[in-house]
Amino acid sequence: MKVRPSLFWWNMQRYKRIEMLIGRENIENINNKKVIVFGLGGVGGSLCEALVRSGIKNITIVDDDLVDITNLNRQLIATESTIGAKKVDAMEKRLVEIDKTVKVNKIHKRLDRNNIEYFDLENYDYIADAIDSVDAKVYLAKYAYENSLNIIASMGAGNRFDPSKLRIDDIFKTSMDPLARVIRSRLKKLGVKKLSVVYSLEEAKKPLIKLEKQSTPGSMPYVPPVAGMLMASYIINSFIKND
Repeated sequence: MKVRPSLFWWNMQRYKRIEMLIGRENIENINNKKVIVFGLGGVGGSLCEALVRSGIKNITIVDDDLVDITNLNRQLIATESTIGAKKVDAMEKRLVEIDKTVKVNKIHKRLDRNNIEYFDLENYDYIADAIDSVDAKVYLAKYAYENSLNIIASMGAGNRFDPSKLRIDDIFKTSMDPLARVIRSRLKKLGVKKLSVVYSLEEAKKPLIKLEKQSTPGSMPYVPPVAGMLMASYIINSFIKND
């Protein structure tokens, strides 16, 4: 008779390769952290997956959008079978297939200045901003700064070819990123003095064609996901205690 391994054994084994690098105590520490991710697109999708594969057991995912055919080129949750589905539903399904013990809190909602209190951000160990709205990014950064909350935000990953040009730094030290420049200016006026961001040193390319929404950037399959991976590494590394 074949005996199914216990859930405890299963969870011990899934992190063996990580345990080789950071030890069991750090894995348990990561298991007990709570992260909220805003935006499940090209950046946010890979970010969520990397967090869960790294040991995050409690994750809140926020997005008000549906999977679209134009997402197929870069978004982790975008497949022909998920087109038309809520992004939070598609993301939850994927995360649970990776780890059935992960607790996924889905919020199908768009962040704005009037509902930021709804998200109970003080309950999280880290906030990850992978949204594409400038206003929402500013509101979130301001709230996190004023309440001393841990946050990292993605800047521009569109219209770029080279993922090796991505960097992590404070927004007030960034260059070559038009989105970072706009947000930096607004944050300065609001008295926000710091914000960790992932940004690119690559000059954005001018799209050869325009879509109906003129501001929509072009995107390659491998740049936004790498930005998400960098954000995940920054978050997870902040939870690792070095002796």
